[in-house]
Amino acid sequence: MYYAHSTSAKDKSDWQTLESHLKTVSDLAAKRADRFGAAVWGEAAGLLHDIGKYSIPFQRRLEGSPERVDHSTAGAHIAIQKYPQVGHLLAYLIAGHHAGLANGRDAGERTPLKDRLEAELPALDPRWQQELSLPAQLMPPARFTPRRDRGFFQYAFLTRMLFSCLVDADFIDTEHFYALHEKGLPRARGGGPGLGVLRDALNAHLAAFKADSDVNRLRGEILTHVRSQAEKPPGRFTLTVPTGGGKTLASLAFALDHAIAHGMDRVIYVIPFTSIVEQNAAVFRHALGEHGEAAVLEHHSAFDSDAPRNRQDRDSRDKLRRDSENWDAPIIVTTAVQFFESLFAAKTSRCRKLHNIAGSVVILDEAQTLPLSLLRPSVAALDELALNYRASVVLCTATQPALAETDDPERSFIGGLRDLRELAPDPRNLYRQLERVTVRHVGTLDDEALRNELLATEQALCIVNNRRHARALFEAIADRPGAYHLTTSMCAVHRRQVLAEIRRQLKDGRPCRVVSTSLIEAGVDVDFPRVLRAEAGLDSIAQAAGRCNREGKRNLADSEVLIFATASEEWAPPPELKQFAQVSREVLRNHGNDPLSLDAIDAYFRLLYWQQGPQQLDRHALLRLIENGRLEGLPFETLEQKFRLIENTQRAVIIPFDKTARDALRELSYAEGVGGIARKLQPYTVQVPRQGFAALEGAGAIAAVEPGKFGEQFMELINMDLYNERLGLNWSEPRFRASESNIW
Repeated sequence: MYYAHSTSAKDKSDWQTLESHLKTVSDLAAKRADRFGAAVWGEAAGLLHDIGKYSIPFQRRLEGSPERVDHSTAGAHIAIQKYPQVGHLLAYLIAGHHAGLANGRDAGERTPLKDRLEAELPALDPRWQQELSLPAQLMPPARFTPRRDRGFFQYAFLTRMLFSCLVDADFIDTEHFYALHEKGLPRARGGGPGLGVLRDALNAHLAAFKADSDVNRLRGEILTHVRSQAEKPPGRFTLTVPTGGGKTLASLAFALDHAIAHGMDRVIYVIPFTSIVEQNAAVFRHALGEHGEAAVLEHHSAFDSDAPRNRQDRDSRDKLRRDSENWDAPIIVTTAVQFFESLFAAKTSRCRKLHNIAGSVVILDEAQTLPLSLLRPSVAALDELALNYRASVVLCTATQPALAETDDPERSFIGGLRDLRELAPDPRNLYRQLERVTVRHVGTLDDEALRNELLATEQALCIVNNRRHARALFEAIADRPGAYHLTTSMCAVHRRQVLAEIRRQLKDGRPCRVVSTSLIEAGVDVDFPRVLRAEAGLDSIAQAAGRCNREGKRNLADSEVLIFATASEEWAPPPELKQFAQVSREVLRNHGNDPLSLDAIDAYFRLLYWQQGPQQLDRHALLRLIENGRLEGLPFETLEQKFRLIENTQRAVIIPFDKTARDALRELSYAEGVGGIARKLQPYTVQVPRQGFAALEGAGAIAAVEPGKFGEQFMELINMDLYNERLGLNWSEPRFRASESNIW
C-alpha cells in the first residue's frame, strides 16, 4: 500500500492512500479547469502531480526518515513522455506544485525545469499504472482562440491557470484530510449568497434612491442605461462616466446582471490603492444589506505569509502554511497589485486563486492608473482573460486610457483590447452635463503662497505629490480653524474618522482646510468649493476636480480647480510624475478652454504612450522574453520577479489604534488560522518604506507578534509616541519619545 499523507498512527490505519489522494485531486482539478474548457488537462495534472510518491524512499520519509525525496519531477517526466509537446506545459506545474513554477532553462532561486528533468530520481513502482488511468490525449482547451503575436504568452498563461487548479485542488484535499483527522469535520469553504440573491438585495437598495436633483436624476439615467447593456455577450467593455456620476454602484449592478445573464460565477472589483479597498467594500456591503458581510471578500497584499503550522506529516506542511484566500466568494474586492502580480506569479500561494478569475466579471476601477512600465503585459493579461477564460473585463473610469487596438495604426494601442464596447450613454454628452468646475493653471506657488491660498477661503482642499510636502504644508496651517491632514501615514481606520469629521465640517458650512496626498482623489466622496492641485497627469487633475462641486450645487465660476507648480525642488515629484505633468502642460496648451474634455483626455494618453514607446510600456521586455523562451524556456520565475506594480517594496506596520486592533493582536497569540484576524488588522496597517521599516525595527519601535509562529508577518508599533493623531506615523525619528513617556 502506498500513502500520500501520514498521521501519528504507527499502524497507518488512518493514513491517506496515494491512490485516493491522486484521484480526488484529479477530480477537483478537472472541475476547476473545466471553467475554461481544460478539464482533461486538470485531470491529467491531478493524477500525475504526486506520482513520485510511488517510491520506497518517499514511503520511508512518511515513516520518519530524514532523507529528502523529490516526488514532483517523476510526474513531469511522464507528462512529457505521454503527451509530446503540450506535456511540457503540464511538466512545469507538476514539478512546481510545492516550490512554485520555475524557469524552463534559465537559472533562478528555483532549479530550472530542464535541470530537474535531467536529475536522477527514485524508481517508481509500476503499480501506479494499475491504480491510475491517464487521459489518452490532451486537446486544446475548448473554444481556445490563439493570437499569433503572443502564442507563447498564451501557453504560459494557460500553464499558470492550470497550476492554480492543481494547487488549489491539492490544498483542499490535504486540508480536508487533516481536518477530518484532527477535528472530525472538514473545514467549511466557499459558499455565500448566490448572485441572484445579491442582485435582489442591490435592487432593494437602489429602489430607495431619490432623483431629487439634476445630478441624481442623471445618475439614475446612467444606472438604467448601463444595466440595459448586461445581455451583451461577454468580452471587453468600457464604462466612461465623469467623477460623481455614480459609476461605482452602476458597475456593480451591471456586473451582477451580466454574470447572471451569462452563467458567470463572481464579480472581481480591482482597485488601484489599498487605501480605498475597504471603503469600496463597505459601500458594496451596505448596498447588499443583510447579505453584504457574507458576500464580499477583501483581499489585500499586506499579509502574505508562509507561516508554519504544526503538522505530523512534514511533507504536507508546505501546503498547509498558506492562509491566503482562493477567491471563492461571490464578490471580491482587491488591489491592482494583488490582481496583476498574481496573474504573473509563480508561487503557489499567489497562483492558487487564479482559476476563480475565469468566468468572472472583472471591474478595473480607475483603469488609467496602471503603471506605464508594465502596461503592455497587463493589457495582454486582461485581453487573454476575455479571449479564452470566459471573463468580461470592464475598464471603469472618468478618464479612459487609450488602450483599444484598431486597424488605424495612428490610433491603435499595439497588442491592446479589440472590440471594446462602451456601457455608458453617450459619454461626451455626460461630460457636458456633469461639467461643474473651472480649471486653470496659476503658475508656480511656494509654500507661503499655498498657505495664503488655503486661508483665502473657509473651505479648500490642497493635493500635493508626496507625504513630506503634505505634512509641511499642514503644519503651516495647523493652528488655523478647520485644518486637517490626510496621508497614507495614517491607518485606514484613522483616515475614515478624519474624513467623517471633514464631511461634517463641509456639510455644516464650518471652516475646513484640508492638505492631502493623492489618496483623496480615488473614491473619496467630499465636496469642496475650491481645490488646489500640484502639477500631475491630466487624469489625476480630473480626479482632483471630482472633489470640487461634486453635487453640482454651486455655480461653475465659483468652483475652481487651480493647478500649480511647486517652487521648491525639495517637493519635486519623481521623474515619472514629472513626465505626466509635462504631457499635461502640452495638452493644456491645446485644450486650455476645455482641459478635462474627452478629447483632451484621449490626447493626453495618446501623447503619453507615444512618448514612452512600446519598449518603455514593457520596460523589462517581459512579452519578448516569453516569446523568445518558447515552450521549453518559459521564464515563470523571472516573470514573477520582474512584474512588480510597485517597485519600491514597503512593509506593513500594525497600529494598535483602538480596542478592535488591540483585541485582534491578542487573538494572534492563540490562533491557528489567521485569515480572519489578518482581515481585521488590515485597516490598522501603515505601509512603510523598507528603509523606514529598518529604522523603526532598529530603534525597537516595532516588534513581531508571536514570531515563533508567524515570523515577521505581523509587525506591531510598540512606541505609540511615533503615531500622531493629526499626522499619523512618523518613522523619520524612530527613537522619539513624548516627554510624558519618560516620567517614571
